[in-house]
Amino acid sequence: MIRTSFNDAWQVRPKVNPFAELSGHVVPFRPVTLPHDAMIEQRRAAPDGEVTMDGAAGAYFPGGVFEYRKTFAVPEEYRGRRVFVEFEGVYRDATVYINGDYAGQRPYGYSQFRIDADRFLRFGEDNEIRVEARAHRDSRWYTGAGIYRDTWLLVGEVVRIVPDGVRITTPDVDASRAVVEVATEVVNDSIEVRTLPVVTELRDASGAVVASDVSRVTVLPGEPATVRQRLYVPSPARWSPEAPHLYGCRVALGEVDEEQVTFGIRTLRLDPEHGLRVNGETVKLRGACIHHDNGILGAATWARAEERRVELLKDAGFNAIRMSHQPMSKPMLDACDRLGMLVVDEAFDVWTSGKSEFDYSLNFPEWWERDIEAMVAKDVNHPSVIMYSIGNEIPETGSPFGAAWGRRLAEKVRSLDPTRYVTNAVNGLLAVMSELGALMQQQPQDKAADAGEGEQKGINTFMADAGDMMNAISASDLVTQKTAESFAVLDVAGMNYAEARYVLDRDLFPNRIILGTETFPTRVDGNWRLVEQHGHVIGDFTWTGWDYLGEVGIGRPQYVTPATPAPSHTAPYPYLVAGCGDLDITGHRRPASYYREIVFGLRAEPYIAVRRPEHHGKAAAGTPWAWSDSIAGWTWPGFEGAPVAIEVYGDADEVELLVNGGSSGRQPVGEDHRFRTEFDTVYEPGELLAVAYRDGVETGRHALRSATGPVGLRAEAERPVIEAGGGDLAYVTLALVDADGTLHTSADRPVRVEVSGAGVLLGLGSADPWTEEPFGSTERLTYEGRALAVLRPTGPGKIRLTATAEGCEPVDVVVTVE
Repeated sequence: MIRTSFNDAWQVRPKVNPFAELSGHVVPFRPVTLPHDAMIEQRRAAPDGEVTMDGAAGAYFPGGVFEYRKTFAVPEEYRGRRVFVEFEGVYRDATVYINGDYAGQRPYGYSQFRIDADRFLRFGEDNEIRVEARAHRDSRWYTGAGIYRDTWLLVGEVVRIVPDGVRITTPDVDASRAVVEVATEVVNDSIEVRTLPVVTELRDASGAVVASDVSRVTVLPGEPATVRQRLYVPSPARWSPEAPHLYGCRVALGEVDEEQVTFGIRTLRLDPEHGLRVNGETVKLRGACIHHDNGILGAATWARAEERRVELLKDAGFNAIRMSHQPMSKPMLDACDRLGMLVVDEAFDVWTSGKSEFDYSLNFPEWWERDIEAMVAKDVNHPSVIMYSIGNEIPETGSPFGAAWGRRLAEKVRSLDPTRYVTNAVNGLLAVMSELGALMQQQPQDKAADAGEGEQKGINTFMADAGDMMNAISASDLVTQKTAESFAVLDVAGMNYAEARYVLDRDLFPNRIILGTETFPTRVDGNWRLVEQHGHVIGDFTWTGWDYLGEVGIGRPQYVTPATPAPSHTAPYPYLVAGCGDLDITGHRRPASYYREIVFGLRAEPYIAVRRPEHHGKAAAGTPWAWSDSIAGWTWPGFEGAPVAIEVYGDADEVELLVNGGSSGRQPVGEDHRFRTEFDTVYEPGELLAVAYRDGVETGRHALRSATGPVGLRAEAERPVIEAGGGDLAYVTLALVDADGTLHTSADRPVRVEVSGAGVLLGLGSADPWTEEPFGSTERLTYEGRALAVLRPTGPGKIRLTATAEGCEPVDVVVTVE
């Protein structure tokens, strides 16, 4: 079918009760270009100024019902052809009307769906499509609202290849040749029997044809036909994270239709001894869990925003992404294919037991099967996808009926795609939540032997924090028994915050293969040691790789006070982000990211993180998701001569810290010391230097320098040239710097931007976790010296951004749009 972008010329407004409109309450529409997040534009507020879980979950953005409409011409020549409108995602409870008539709906906010439009169309004239979307207390994180992913108009003949109807597998691969099986589904909506040729070509990255086949298919009216062709690619270039080689496939159905698909040739194997093998080589998953929002763009799924996230996550040392907790977007899958990022794609956060008042559990029994089908159809040709997750922290997994649901889901996935593995991210605590009282009278298996007589009063007696508690419950006999069947239906046992089971299950369940589907960032060193030591443990996915909107404050720094002796798992308005990402919402790497890179064995140089001197001497009280309150900065005006704590991360025997050339001593570091050490010194402007040594020989150094002199403003485009279409964007970093380019982390001030030429400002923001500033403004206060502007091209030409800040010379940056 002919596929045309349907993203332009939409309008949006909050939906109005028609009876209110009759009484004169009219809310005007305003123009938007898709993808679009209607929620990110709303005014944030905490109900009655109080901290509420409802408000905190969604970053204090209000829900609502939003109405989109678009007028589009339908030429007379479309009469007698098939016309569909494809939505890659509408959040949530999408209802579609064409020319005022109900045309279809989709409750789940993360599934692709198509509307069979031709029966409603008026040929030779303008038509109107209207979409309603609603979001209200239906999620545990920020979801956004509206038509937040791409839309397409599909036009084809009555005999055609089904959209997403070309499926490619590589069942037999060796160095000399690869067997590529292409299955093409053809439909016939006419009343005649049709016989047509099917020509299939495979091309390598240079465009050269490497294999081809010609077949014929007879398609009966109303009866789909599947054409299977086996082609043979000599000396195949295999897809892997290190070398993501891709091939193209073109299938032509006579002269009436054609489809083009990108795919990769690779093999997957799995066993408890070697773990996961890609192309015969064992791969340990260095994983990042991420949510779907794009930070300052909200939930809007722009292709460049998705690609940029994958690029930066891979640069930070990750080789795998778990999309949490919903199916990944098509643009991100494409980016993972191109860049070599492995994917665990997740279906649901809820099944039949709800976690929010109005969530998908209300629709799951009726819609789950269609949503699984949509996820697999989207993923099946992407070599980056190695595993499907059928759920996240599903409470039902601890019951027989829940295990039956898990079996039903897993078998549905396998019936659609038997080439990939199935997991489920099980949280042992939630699986036995209704029976936690029983655990108060028993010790978990791995703790019982160490407990003294005075410690036999229940699980809370010896729990140091929430992480210990979750691990202890997950390792209990109760969880072992209650989750056995739910794990048995899977190829890979996904475990959230349950590393205490890794060694335990090697003996209890010798055929069980484990993936740490969600783990605390503060425990990566111990978790990664378990991954490296045990073949049946295939990887670790941190919560989270990239910070996100909502679940506000679960990873924020906190300190013990008489009023707050224990950490809170939420934060008051106007807190905005979770605060637990290795990268912040602008894509800037935080200290935890460099620590992880060292733990993974990917960084030889040490890394310095400086704790904020205003909190020196206070007792930290963060959650297990919270990193220390530190930054890589050595500019602290007003704290000259004040004590300051320095963290140094490194994989070496020892590290020396020097302040302006004077040694503060050496400390042991490396694996036996959790790859980190601490120094107490006093702040002196100048240079802070860490030098790492192994066997007395320097292995690397890292330096921080104080910013000095006047504050200047710098604007840098990440790429000087972008494309006019395809969802491309220009990202411009705004930074406060001194004459040498050193970042002024303590000189924050408002930055104003003006955009002219062939583009518009799509978003302006920073990583400030505590702010009331909207992302749609042309002015933003920097945070730790940084802000980020995102520009959307409107056509070929040049985009000029001019930035100004108090006390700084204006700066310009120009991006070329081709």
